[in-house]
Amino acid sequence: MNKIAYSVLVAFLLSIIGGPILIPILHKLKFGQNIREEGPKSHQKKAGTPTMGGIIFIISALISMVILVKKPSDEAMFALYAFIAFGFIGFIDDFLKIVHKKNLGLRAYQKMILILIVAFAFAYYAYKNPDIGSSIIMPFTGKAYDLGIFYIPFIIVYFAATTNAVNLTDGLDGLATSITILVMTFFVIVSYYMGHYTLAIFCAVTAGALLGFLRYNAFPAQVFMGDTGSLALGGAVGAVAMILKLPLLLILVGGIYVIETLAVVIQIVYFKFTKKRFFKMAPLHHHFELCGWHETKVVSIFSIITVVLCMIAFLSFK
Repeated sequence: MNKIAYSVLVAFLLSIIGGPILIPILHKLKFGQNIREEGPKSHQKKAGTPTMGGIIFIISALISMVILVKKPSDEAMFALYAFIAFGFIGFIDDFLKIVHKKNLGLRAYQKMILILIVAFAFAYYAYKNPDIGSSIIMPFTGKAYDLGIFYIPFIIVYFAATTNAVNLTDGLDGLATSITILVMTFFVIVSYYMGHYTLAIFCAVTAGALLGFLRYNAFPAQVFMGDTGSLALGGAVGAVAMILKLPLLLILVGGIYVIETLAVVIQIVYFKFTKKRFFKMAPLHHHFELCGWHETKVVSIFSIITVVLCMIAFLSFK
């Protein structure tokens, strides 16, 4: 466990150091966030805040892995590759938003095609890798079910859903960062408990890097993670849960991700049939903002809910 603690500390310090170095560079390059006009009015003052901040914790985590893990296992590298690959898709999206000077990067179908291509690559690799295989564990029963060839389409949809869910959650200062710190901390413990020690280190450095990044991303944010960060985190969380054969448990642990996504789906469907809004605004965090909650209150409440969900998830292990 000492190495886990070192992992968190090293990644945290690298992220803390990286912030003052990279944030001014993003400012100088004018990589400022464009705010949607239809979003909450209180967010308009955030226009120009540097985005693409996800590179801070991605680089910090990557360097930490190089420093701390001399012989990384295939599963740790798998999670790291997913972290970087999905982050690169987000980087392209962020870069195009900056070039176009609008809150529009890749078109939705273009982003989804790239996500599905990368998801297929990871799904196929996992299916062929005997250390990962095509089985998933049913939470609270401990029983494993082999999906066979159907594992590939399941994982493709799973990655697409997870990355987009984390992306939707990233709408308030520090929200996606705080939630994912807690989710990754949960997986540090689970990975270690299940004997996946190198994977536990990956989860630890990711949590540590995010903790350092939170220093600059908490309200009032000095930098946003952008799609670079949110898609990377979706890929990392998704990969870790998949390696542990616990993709279904992620639905519980990442309950906030799920609720945020469901709110968007409900809003769209309800509006389509009634021409009225079910929520004041979607994703759900904006609804509570418009109900009078301050950003920090939303982040705090959602984080507390995540802690409770993680505690419930621990009960699934016998």
